[in-house]
Amino acid sequence: MFTKLDDNIFVSPQISVDQVKNAADMGITLIINNRPDGESADQTKGDAIKRAAIKAELDYISIPITHAGFSAPQVDAMIKALEDNMEKDGKILAYCRSGTRSTFLWSLAQAKMGETPAEIVRLAGNAGYDTTPIRALIDTLSGQD
Repeated sequence: MFTKLDDNIFVSPQISVDQVKNAADMGITLIINNRPDGESADQTKGDAIKRAAIKAELDYISIPITHAGFSAPQVDAMIKALEDNMEKDGKILAYCRSGTRSTFLWSLAQAKMGETPAEIVRLAGNAGYDTTPIRALIDTLSGQD
């Protein structure tokens, strides 16, 4: 149901309130919502996921990514979430409509944190995500362009 990128992060298409408990049962400690409310009429609103996360004793943050693209503050917010959660030794579930924007944001954060572009591309590819559309940005953020 959730796709593993590395030992600490999973990505997913839109989740439901019921799936929050599944995430908690898997050891997820933080849910990151990368989907802006209102993208489609049938999506579960972020506030409902947040309430379910709190009920399941999970942390929740929202870093919405529109189809307009990524910004430096979004990448920095993802880095902070990753670093804060590493200190807690927890796992993260990031979701959006398909999991792609979550994977891309994770990829950009990893690049800025010093991971090699080849490793980022490998991990995303192993999970079924093609980073080609953001590869130049991954290279730039990693300093290996």
